[in-house]
Amino acid sequence: MTSDVQPIEATLGVAEHVANLLRAEGIGTVLIGAMALAVHGYPRDTVDLDLAAAIDPARLEHLASLLRAAGYAVDVYLPDAADPLGGVLDVRAAGAALVQVVSFLNPPAQGFPKLVADAIATATPIVPDSTLQVVDLLHLIVFKLYAGGRKSERAILELLARHPELAREALRRLCR
Repeated sequence: MTSDVQPIEATLGVAEHVANLLRAEGIGTVLIGAMALAVHGYPRDTVDLDLAAAIDPARLEHLASLLRAAGYAVDVYLPDAADPLGGVLDVRAAGAALVQVVSFLNPPAQGFPKLVADAIATATPIVPDSTLQVVDLLHLIVFKLYAGGRKSERAILELLARHPELAREALRRLCR
């Protein structure tokens, strides 16, 4: 990448490349987190870009080696038995913000692998002609509920206020 590329463009480029590498390994991803909040009308500061996936923790090291071979610096965080997440890959590239691949495939996560699959199935391209997919509003709220904390609570309240047309009953069903 050239030095005139804006950090957001570089970060989106890295995220799209990471998503494509994972897709080639049979793993779908969907953009969640603050970048997805911005797409849905609630911009807030962030230092990373988050991709949700359902990855068997035993595959994380292999995926990290593929990403390293593609030129990225990668840290692997394996889950323990009580971890509600199934591990995280921190992917770094010069001139881009951190891209985190967050796996929701770990036994305490219960229904989240299906939720991730449903979120991927209902996702749309972040921009036309992009293979990087962003989570829909309903699934984003569910991910924020799962994340918990004051920041997520504020984000949910803002999303609900900014989207009065949101199908509240559909959201309730998804949360169940």
